[in-house]
Amino acid sequence: MLEFLERYQVKGEFSLGLNENLNDQCNAPRKWSGIYLVFAKKIQLNHLIYIGISGRKGPNGKIIHRSDGIGGRIVKGKQFGEARRNSWQKQMRLAGFDRIYIKWYVTHGEVDIDFPREIEHDLLTKFHEASGQLPLWNKSF
Repeated sequence: MLEFLERYQVKGEFSLGLNENLNDQCNAPRKWSGIYLVFAKKIQLNHLIYIGISGRKGPNGKIIHRSDGIGGRIVKGKQFGEARRNSWQKQMRLAGFDRIYIKWYVTHGEVDIDFPREIEHDLLTKFHEASGQLPLWNKSF
């Protein structure tokens, strides 16, 4: 389901522990748009728990990059009613995760020009079809 993401040339990953600073750990670029996936490890297997994006298609059909890119979206974006730099670790504690793993892909930048929302929708649809539900931290398509 996720293999096709590896074709993107600008990509990376990092992890976040309960007592680490998300801003310090995040190595995603602060300029381009893309998609990011959050995984939690349970019994030696990685489980996809969230699919998120940065950047959107404007009315003229061109990309609108967030001012601080995918990295800024990961760190400063809101989820669970507050900035992820605070909310993710609270949710980790509630779910019993001591570490999460974030993989990010620039889908619209200097090299690639795919719109993140379309990729996100496709991944959420495939995940739902395979499991009958959305990833744990996703609320809707």
